[in-house]
Amino acid sequence: MYTKINKISAVLLLFAVLISSCKNLTQMNVNPNGVDPTVASPNLLMATVITLTGGTVIGLGYGDIAGVMQHTQYDGWSGGHNHYDWSDQSWAGNYSTLRNADEMLNKSKAAKLEFQTGVAMVFKAYNFGIIADLWGDAPFSQALKGEQGSAYFQPVFDPQKDIYLGVIAMLDSANTLFSKNLSDYKEINQSQDVLYAGDVSKWRKFANSLALRYYLRVSTKEPAIAQAGIEKITGQPANFPLILDAADDAAYSFIGLSPADSWPTATQFSSDISGFTRVKMCGTLVLKLEALNDPRLGIWAAKVKTPLVIDPTKPDNYDQIINGKRIISQKVANDYVAKFGLPLNLDQNYIGLPPAWSTFEFLYNLSPNLNQGDANPQVSQLNDIYKSAAGPLLKVRMLSAAEVHFSLAEIALKGWNAGGTAADHYNAGIKASMEAWGLGSSYDSYITNDGVAFNNTLAQVMDQKWIASWTASAEAWMDYIRTGLPVLISGPAAKRPVIPVRFMYGNNEQLYNPDNSNAAIGKLQTTTYSTDGQNSNWSKTWLEQGTNKPW
Repeated sequence: MYTKINKISAVLLLFAVLISSCKNLTQMNVNPNGVDPTVASPNLLMATVITLTGGTVIGLGYGDIAGVMQHTQYDGWSGGHNHYDWSDQSWAGNYSTLRNADEMLNKSKAAKLEFQTGVAMVFKAYNFGIIADLWGDAPFSQALKGEQGSAYFQPVFDPQKDIYLGVIAMLDSANTLFSKNLSDYKEINQSQDVLYAGDVSKWRKFANSLALRYYLRVSTKEPAIAQAGIEKITGQPANFPLILDAADDAAYSFIGLSPADSWPTATQFSSDISGFTRVKMCGTLVLKLEALNDPRLGIWAAKVKTPLVIDPTKPDNYDQIINGKRIISQKVANDYVAKFGLPLNLDQNYIGLPPAWSTFEFLYNLSPNLNQGDANPQVSQLNDIYKSAAGPLLKVRMLSAAEVHFSLAEIALKGWNAGGTAADHYNAGIKASMEAWGLGSSYDSYITNDGVAFNNTLAQVMDQKWIASWTASAEAWMDYIRTGLPVLISGPAAKRPVIPVRFMYGNNEQLYNPDNSNAAIGKLQTTTYSTDGQNSNWSKTWLEQGTNKPW
């Protein structure tokens, strides 16, 4: 009986524990080891919002858009990068970042924290700007409101123009929030601000420089709005300061402790280094840098490990490495040309991959390695710094002084007030880029080189802006889309003979929000190259419609 009573008591005790546990889980749902979100400081969201946005910037600017803009090419697994062979292009990650920024904004407003409110506004603007840039029309006015009910489960797609103007309005508000003395702000946490360590004056410059970016974005379609907004900024530098020095660049370094917080092609976390070896500078950029005798080439790329030399005196099948050079006969060279239709590159210093020259990029320039991802000794690898997890030059570059100065040079060429001449800003843009890459001492000699000294043309400004956007190619893509500069020719193996101009709306939008996504697709302008339908990477958004740009 005693044993039976004990067993019954044990069962009752276990039942009581289970009931108590279920009550705690279902009614409280609180992690005792976590932070209560209702009382958490918005400072705790700041680093997350910055780095999530930074992940998008580097993912685009060092990823497939670097291939589109012919900064880099892959010689392995190259379909999306070199050939624009894109499939479902979802913006789920972009809106996920925006939800974090919106949460930070709401908490900051509730706590009356003006600095944090301004930071959240900047990053809402930055991310909505990216979405409008890449896709065109998109959820904006009804976005991020799902918690308010089913009326917002299928948000309308706002016009691209309206999103751009909304972005500018947010940044104007952020400028006002950042306009006070440092002592007027509460609870600034420098360690959570991985971009500017709580320096409010630099955040103000960032907000206004981002606004300048988007005023310039609409300058062709809405010149009156753009000119008024730009001249408001340039005419009141004390009230609308800009990023004009490389020391104020909106850029942050990697920690380098894991793949998630390291440079994308870091090799130390994997025995497979093909993620690094398959990335090469594009020949388009290499040839431009060589023509200008540009010292940035040596920072970004390594010299060819085994240069090719054709010796016509050698017998037909001669192919030997002698004193670090690969000596081949004329027949070996001719056979390569006959097979691939492209001459060998005999440059002894730097060689990039031609854009989308073939579906067999890993065989370029007589590579002896026949596997995708193997290092090609006859082509320049990227500089070894890009093997590292972190380093002084390995940064997420969100917006730079170089970009601002080149934008102001373009503005001056329009005849608008740019706070200086086109030549002044062009030269300052080059200097800022040199300083950002540790080459400030090279500026004085570089600026006098043939092809560098200013010739008062937009083409030259955009060439230098394109060069300066290395590893931040998404902004160069948008400049190309609205100006057609620099002039880029799609490679022969690319999916289309011209550069794509947008991302496609993803499959989820067609599945879960068909009416609004179809309405947005219906406003796209099809082109000769929209052979895969109106929702094509080669259909034009409002930004390009009626401009004959970029092609």
